[in-house]
Amino acid sequence: MSKKALIAMSGGVDSSVAALRMQELGYDCIGVTMKLYDNVDIGISREKTCCSLQDIEDARSVAFRIGIPYYVVNFKDDFQEKVIDKFVRSYVQGRTPNPCIDCNRYLKFEHLYRTAKELGCDVIATGHYARIEYDGSSYQLKQAIDPAKDQSYVLYSLTQKQLAHTVFPLGELTKEQVRATAAEHGLLNAAKKDSQDICFIPDGNYKRFMEETYGILAEAGEFVDKHGNVLGIHQGYYGYTIGQRKGLGISAEAPYYVINIRPEQNQVVLGSNADLFHTTLLAEEVNWIQDPDAGSMEIEAKVRYRQKAQPAVVTKTDDHLARVEFTEPQRAITKGQAVVFYQGESVIGGGTICEVLEEGKPVNI
Repeated sequence: MSKKALIAMSGGVDSSVAALRMQELGYDCIGVTMKLYDNVDIGISREKTCCSLQDIEDARSVAFRIGIPYYVVNFKDDFQEKVIDKFVRSYVQGRTPNPCIDCNRYLKFEHLYRTAKELGCDVIATGHYARIEYDGSSYQLKQAIDPAKDQSYVLYSLTQKQLAHTVFPLGELTKEQVRATAAEHGLLNAAKKDSQDICFIPDGNYKRFMEETYGILAEAGEFVDKHGNVLGIHQGYYGYTIGQRKGLGISAEAPYYVINIRPEQNQVVLGSNADLFHTTLLAEEVNWIQDPDAGSMEIEAKVRYRQKAQPAVVTKTDDHLARVEFTEPQRAITKGQAVVFYQGESVIGGGTICEVLEEGKPVNI
């Protein structure tokens, strides 16, 4: 009896070719698209964004073309609570969230697993560019062969149980090979552009989204330097991110950068580029793919998606807490973003940055 695979189909070329690859591997495939919101709920009528109505139709067309059953599952309530509400709450707290990581953690690799089980599937397959290998004792999450497309950073929350029932069919391919495969099989989305924006904010204007959808109106406050001197007036602290230089509206001999956000005081702290560099951070909600048990271990770590992994030491301070000390200072370490731990090509774990430290104490610029 052949194995069954649930294919998470977004309507894009990657997940479509993932379905083709799973067929080639001998799996009986079922295509599923997660319906995460209604377009009218996010202030648009019809947009070509991930999980939009157009994408559902594209995924349905591909499933019909390659001859597999196709379903749409409604995860709207869970997506609202676990992703959108958390996204908004993070900005209100002065953090910069990563909703794609939360979607992977709570929807694709949690709720969708339940759906797979209900449909009698043995594995889930997605169009992520990453690899999974079993070394005889545990599963390893590894970077994709194509470094330009590697998505291991956003997958650090996977557990051993999830890795055991997940397949990434594109991990050994380049994007050019994926598009060529789609074209060879006559798929309508072979040349479809990749989604670059947050799916529920297709125009990228999260400040407008928070104001119009949640009624959180921006309140003007002070731009201050690290000594408390007032430099100007900002238009709502949650509209700024650490490291930002453009759009501040402050004239000075040397450029100013956002170096801290103080939501309680409604202040945005500005400083020099040098003020953005720190060596130590604390992470919460840490998931260990390869558990270090206790003590410290040498790793490489990323504090943003496209950053090259940098040498560091990670210390497990609790089951879901960790301290990371980089060999060299890192620029614009940002609360709310992910820090992901690597050893070579393998992801060891990762978590959410909750504090930036200076001389062992929280940075309080």
